[in-house]
Amino acid sequence: MSPDTTATSGAAVPGAARKLPATLLLALLIGILGYAFRDSLHWMWVKDWPRDEYNHCYLIPFIAAFLIATRSRELAAVPWPGSLAGLWLVLLGFLLLLLGSLSSIFTIAQYGFITAVWGCFVAVWGWPAVKLVWPALAYLVFMVPLPSFLEVKLTAGLQLLSTQIAVAVIRLAGVPVYVEGNIIDLGSYQLAVAEACSGLRYLFPLMSFGFLCAVLFQAPLWQRIVVFLSSVPLTVLMNSLRIGIISILVSFYGPAQAEGFLHDFEGWVVFMACVAILFLEMTLMARLSGRRLLKSLRMDTPPLAEAWRIFTAQGAPRAGFVAGLAVLVGTAAMAAVSQRQDLVPARSSLTTFPLVLGDWHGSEMPVDQQSLDTLKADDTILVLYNREGDPAGVGLWMAYYSNQRSGRAIHSPATCLPGGGWQMQELQAVEIPDVRADGGPLPVNRSIIAQGGARQLVYYWFAQRGRMLTNEYLVKWYIFWDGLTMRRTDGALVRIITPVTDGPDGVAQADQRLQAFVRTLDPKLAYFVPGQSAVVQPAAAKTE
Repeated sequence: MSPDTTATSGAAVPGAARKLPATLLLALLIGILGYAFRDSLHWMWVKDWPRDEYNHCYLIPFIAAFLIATRSRELAAVPWPGSLAGLWLVLLGFLLLLLGSLSSIFTIAQYGFITAVWGCFVAVWGWPAVKLVWPALAYLVFMVPLPSFLEVKLTAGLQLLSTQIAVAVIRLAGVPVYVEGNIIDLGSYQLAVAEACSGLRYLFPLMSFGFLCAVLFQAPLWQRIVVFLSSVPLTVLMNSLRIGIISILVSFYGPAQAEGFLHDFEGWVVFMACVAILFLEMTLMARLSGRRLLKSLRMDTPPLAEAWRIFTAQGAPRAGFVAGLAVLVGTAAMAAVSQRQDLVPARSSLTTFPLVLGDWHGSEMPVDQQSLDTLKADDTILVLYNREGDPAGVGLWMAYYSNQRSGRAIHSPATCLPGGGWQMQELQAVEIPDVRADGGPLPVNRSIIAQGGARQLVYYWFAQRGRMLTNEYLVKWYIFWDGLTMRRTDGALVRIITPVTDGPDGVAQADQRLQAFVRTLDPKLAYFVPGQSAVVQPAAAKTE
């Protein structure tokens, strides 16, 4: 047998035992990557994964290893030539780490880690082997939580959707109910569909489980896609049914049904019911193809001695050592970058914000602790201003963040107000002329909101290091860019709100009132929300 034929068959070649085993080199490189990406991985481990939505993530690396083990027989039979294409994935991973570190957005660095791991597999094992284990590598993506601003929007949307479906279930049971936003009013008891009831704590685990089922399910591709995608509507519907059942039980047996052990137990039952439905779905699909489900699942693993050949059969290729050099150089370079400190601008505390603005006189209002815990802002203020001769007042709300890292982000009124029971009748970006110190206009989001028979006019904007922005996604871009170029991610939300009185001129009068207030407010903001030219200093301690 020729040497080429021996390599193709995967059998041990002469001298292979004297070479560094390819899988050992791969394990070493992944270990070094873990050190290079340690800050973002530590955040994921101690901040993200303990949350109910992501506590299944602790199992994902082990499940990915299991998926690789199920293909060990095929892996041992293909060559591992390595590929320099993996080097580019490694470099891309370190580039994402650099961007994530400089901008303090950990999600970018976490995806960089997954990308670099993929690069190491390609560089050390090569494409023939990677084609066999790509589902296991793709499964690692489920380790990384969603960026906080996407999670906030998804949470708010799922809350409203779950509430509406749950109310339909309640009405089908003949229980009278009234709904405002995420508040289900049963008459004697109001049930708030909180963030924890949005369904995310079921959606992410079930999507992960659905992907795993699709990988193990030996069936036509369309059936596997259906199994995975069905986990999303299944979660939403079952969570809504859970909220509806809780509300019905509350109406008959009292508020205890919505609290404590019963609440958590009902959630666990719903999740297990979703898992059971997924298995039922796969069973029906297998039967359509004349097969039994157990025969359609790839669950068999080779004997341990055979699986061990993954670690010993083939030596490391040259591309693997090139990737190893790149990993070492990248790790050393990032060690220098990690010493970079955040910059915090000097500013006045909102506790000193003036309660007299021209002819406006204000009184500070309390903010409940639950809202403060949800917002995670560094400084907040809520003031109700009035002026003589105007029966309608203006409410000012500001939330300031010294940094907007992963897990700390401004909550947009576009998502918070509907959650509080207010319906947005319209939302548009407008400019208020002659407001800024240079005579320029101030861009704001203008919205009319309604609840019952009451209407209010809202202006809000995002003050971001001298920029006044109305687009939430543009806000995220500048957080990223300014984190890179200015080492700053501070910013604030400014929201003002006033009642809309009855009558044909009610909206116009509310606009005039808010615009007059904005012109008085704007000159004061620079002391409390620093611009680009603010004096900055290194943070006393790195806040993670």
